Amino acid sequence: MIINVMIVDDDPLLRENLKLILDLEDDINVISQCKNGDDAYKEVLKIPEIDVILMDIQMPVCNGIIATKKILELRPDIKILILTTFDDDKNIYEALKQGAKGYVLKNSYPEKIISAIKFIFNGNVIISHDAARKLPNILSISSDISFSDFSLSDVEIEIIKGIAQGMTNKEISNSLFLTEGTIKNKISTILDKLNLRDRTQIAVFYYNNGNIPSY
Repeated sequence: MIINVMIVDDDPLLRENLKLILDLEDDINVISQCKNGDDAYKEVLKIPEIDVILMDIQMPVCNGIIATKKILELRPDIKILILTTFDDDKNIYEALKQGAKGYVLKNSYPEKIISAIKFIFNGNVIISHDAARKLPNILSISSDISFSDFSLSDVEIEIIKGIAQGMTNKEISNSLFLTEGTIKNKISTILDKLNLRDRTQIAVFYYNNGNIPSY
């Protein structure tokens, strides 16, 4: 399957370099490039085939945080990967809050950027352990409760661990010998039990509360 990618950054040289790198991959196609979030939103309206967006944060006209919010309200199926720098924690967290699926540093090795694109395309989230511990307050997740406060089955616990480790539903289903449909249903149950919104929050909640106790 081909992953159609849009690159959004106000630096034309960076956009072109990323395009050159990504176009070397047989299963990635750079379908569009934009210089700001407003242009990206307009492109999403015109190009329904977009799967993944590499989104810079600091851009004129419309920044990456606002663009992420607007685009995901229109197309919640699109996966957005934030392009960032080391010292941009606050903006990274705001972008994740708006629904971005992770972030990658602009100076990362090409292999890491390619891997990140494929990772989030397959339904995963990319959050480092250190970043996850800083996120709960921003994402409105309580840090004063424990997994032991919830009636979680052994299977649900293993699913939570799998999500936190970045496993896809297919990988979790294979490891637990359950169908993907069953895994999806159980994830919905987990979200209800923990009062969380999505897989990102499950991963953050897991890292924030330490290891899940055995039952």
